[in-house]
Amino acid sequence: MNFAVASFAVLLAAGPLVIVPRDLDTAYQDLKQAEATKDAVQVKQLAAEACALAREVLSAPIPNTPEEKEAWKDRVAFAHDVELFSEYALYTIALAGPPATTVDFLSTIEQQNAKSKYLADGYGLYFYALHQTGGAAKIPAVAEAALVNFPENDDALLVLADNALAQKKTDRALGYAKRLTATLNKRAKPEGISNADWERKRSAGLGRGYWIAGVIQGEHAQYFDADKNLRAALPLIGGNDAMKAPALFYLGMANYQLGKMTLKKSQVLEGVKFSQEAAAIQGPLAQQAWHNAQVMKDEAAKMR
Repeated sequence: MNFAVASFAVLLAAGPLVIVPRDLDTAYQDLKQAEATKDAVQVKQLAAEACALAREVLSAPIPNTPEEKEAWKDRVAFAHDVELFSEYALYTIALAGPPATTVDFLSTIEQQNAKSKYLADGYGLYFYALHQTGGAAKIPAVAEAALVNFPENDDALLVLADNALAQKKTDRALGYAKRLTATLNKRAKPEGISNADWERKRSAGLGRGYWIAGVIQGEHAQYFDADKNLRAALPLIGGNDAMKAPALFYLGMANYQLGKMTLKKSQVLEGVKFSQEAAAIQGPLAQQAWHNAQVMKDEAAKMR
C-alpha cells in the first residue's frame, strides 16, 4: 500500500467526523500519469487542480481530538507532497518543451508559488525562453520579481546588472555586479548540472560581474577597486575584445594613477603595458589608449 492510500486508510479509521479527501488522491495519481507521459495539456490542468485541492487540505482547521490530529498530520504531509509535485510536473514540461511552452509553464509556477525551488533553478531558462519568444522587454521585470524571493539568484543579478549598465544607471549596475560576484564566489554547484557546465556558467558570470564593476569604478576614478576587479575579470573574459579593450584601458589608467600616488615606477610601467595592449585592439578606445601609453612612459622616465 503506497503512502497516499495508507494515509486515507488512517482517515477512514479515525471516525465519522473526518472528511476523506479522495479527490486529492485521484488528482495526484492522474497528474503523475500525465507527467510520466509528458502530456503538457493534462499536466497544466491537473497541476492546477491538484494544487488547489492540496491547499484546501492545508487550510483546513486543526482537529481537536488526539486521534483526529494524527490523521490530520498525515493528511497535511500528503498535501504538501502533492503541492510540491504539482510544481515539479510543471517544471519537467518547461524543461523539455519549446520556448513558448517554457515561458508558459514557468510563469504558471511563478503564479502558483513565487517561492518555488524549481523557479530558483529555472530562471536562466526562463530568461532565454522569453528572449526567444520576443518577450525580451519583460525580462528585467521578471528578474526584479525573482530577487524578491531569491536575492542571490545569479541569473537575475546578471540580467539586472547588464540592464542597468545599458541604461547608464551605473550605481545600480555596480551594486548588482558586486552582488553577482559575491554570490557566485560562495555558491555551490546546483543539482542537475555537470561540473564542466557549472564552471563555464560560473566563470562567465564572474567575468561579467567583475568587468562591469571594474569598468564603472575606472570611469569613477576608484582606481584601487577598478584594478582589483579588472585583474580578476581579465582571465575570465578570454578573447572577447569588446570586453577586453575597456578592461585593459581602465587597468592602464588605474595602475598609472596608483603608481603616481605611491611613487611606484613599476606600477606606472604596468599602466603603460596595459594601455599598449588596449591600443592594439581595434575600436573606439585604441587611439586614446595609445596616447595614454606615451604620457605614462614619459612620466615613468622621470621617476627613480
